[in-house]
Amino acid sequence: MIAHGKDIKVITGNSNPALAADICKELGIPLGNSVVGAFSDGENFASIYETVRGSDVFVVQSTCSFVRDNKDGTTTNCTVNDALMELLIIIDGLKRASAGRITAVIPYFGYARQDRKTKPRDPISAKLVANLITTAGADRVLTMDLHANQIQGFFDIPVDNMLGSPIFVDYFNRKFKDSREDTMVVSPDVGSVARARAFAQKLDMPLAIVDKRRQKANSSEVMNIIGDVRDKRVILLDDMVDTGGSLCHAAKALVEIGGARDVTACASHGVLSGPAIQRIQDSALDEVVFLNTIPPKEDVSCGKIRYISVAHLFAEAISHIYMETSVSPLFV
Repeated sequence: MIAHGKDIKVITGNSNPALAADICKELGIPLGNSVVGAFSDGENFASIYETVRGSDVFVVQSTCSFVRDNKDGTTTNCTVNDALMELLIIIDGLKRASAGRITAVIPYFGYARQDRKTKPRDPISAKLVANLITTAGADRVLTMDLHANQIQGFFDIPVDNMLGSPIFVDYFNRKFKDSREDTMVVSPDVGSVARARAFAQKLDMPLAIVDKRRQKANSSEVMNIIGDVRDKRVILLDDMVDTGGSLCHAAKALVEIGGARDVTACASHGVLSGPAIQRIQDSALDEVVFLNTIPPKEDVSCGKIRYISVAHLFAEAISHIYMETSVSPLFV
């Protein structure tokens, strides 16, 4: 519950309004009165129907694809670009309305996979998006599990990069409390080893690594498993799942090559594009756990997929920022 005397507002776009509502419920405040939509030609617009002058405003918007409900009862499938544009024009509207401070709350930060030049003439899209958010008028950013930690340095404003691992640690401590000695954490690739090692240490479990060679974007070939997973229950940890190819190939290798007893996966961001849902359904995975930084796909059901809410964690972070107290206790 917010007890501070200064005014606070939470505004949301259309990409994850359910999470924004849950955050407001945790904070004990109403969701800000605003409408964000699009004209008939696809241009986005935002209208804010309450005073924000001098307020501490938090704009909740994941930059992911989403389904927008229209006034006429129809729906529109929107892209990451729509989500980003909604965020920018909301921030611009708040800035022009003399908001005291604007914090962009971006549970899932899109355009994060191009964070450096890997070949000539590559853009650095993550830096471009950081520039756009800053130029629009954001004073700080609150996000979760950036695809690359160095993206924090792309901003010239404060960035709080929350960690989803404490939520997963609590979940798996309960799930495997009676079989901890037979459970291992597995990194799906060499690039995720640091994240998986920290996760394994928090769970007090050993670590294994899936070594793979990526042939092209959104495809991978599993080459080897570093570590003994035979007859073990394994937890695959990643930051995001897009098409699901890497995750499902890793699970298959762990079972068929490594001899793992069963495989559970967890990732902060369930992008789940293209054939991802069907791949997970047909895979060797027993369960895949996501955080609701990206809302669940409404038109597809998969019995193996489970979501855990991050509303409480974001509400606590927002409360710390609003009260001008340290956010660092949330990173333990």
